Amino acid sequence: MSNTSTNPPAKLDRSGINRIVTVLVSYLVYGALLFGAAGRLDWAEAWIFLGIYLAGVLANGLWGLRHNPEVINERGRVGKNAKSWDKVIGIFYMIFLIGIYVVAGLDERFGWSMAPLWVKILGGIGFVLSLALTFWVITANTFLSTFVRIQDDRGHTTVSSGPYRIVRHPMYVGILFMSWGMPLLLGSWWAAIPGVLNIILFIIRTSLEDKTLQAELRGYAEYAQKVRYRLVPGVW
Repeated sequence: MSNTSTNPPAKLDRSGINRIVTVLVSYLVYGALLFGAAGRLDWAEAWIFLGIYLAGVLANGLWGLRHNPEVINERGRVGKNAKSWDKVIGIFYMIFLIGIYVVAGLDERFGWSMAPLWVKILGGIGFVLSLALTFWVITANTFLSTFVRIQDDRGHTTVSSGPYRIVRHPMYVGILFMSWGMPLLLGSWWAAIPGVLNIILFIIRTSLEDKTLQAELRGYAEYAQKVRYRLVPGVW
């Protein structure tokens, strides 16, 4: 969500601690899914993926802990006014994300598809870009939330700094890069299917969230007139 605050950094609370634990446990689960589905540990692409992923998680987490713990708190918080439709989207997001890991692992085990090296490199570049963009978003937006909600309890306001000067939903741009970058890095054309489904899902989420913000968040409609594109400059 394209917003920020001038309030001083808060301390890490229970929601923030839960967020950190969730991220770390999820990382271990993703690794277990990959290697479990593949049936072996000597899978170089999976180790490269997990290494890049861990670097991104640490960079985001350490920056948040030092400069703005409240963004971690918010990411671990499910507010009472979180949109019900977004909770449904969140469920499908996890299904498709897990699908990428499981299908990629099975593809590695049974050799359903063979991606050339240049495709894996391209996927790696896309995945790194997604993590870099996520980091940029976190440094610009203390109101970055896991679920769509108007954070009246935190003085929610609209901002156009950082990546929000370019598009209105840069976090989702990062997720789009991740959704195609991960399958390619892991060398699986079949895993690109749940990846594409996630891309479609987040295009829908972008549309719904943008309508919500324009209707409910003070100043967002004016911001949308200045930054015209939601995800892709010059396109949409």
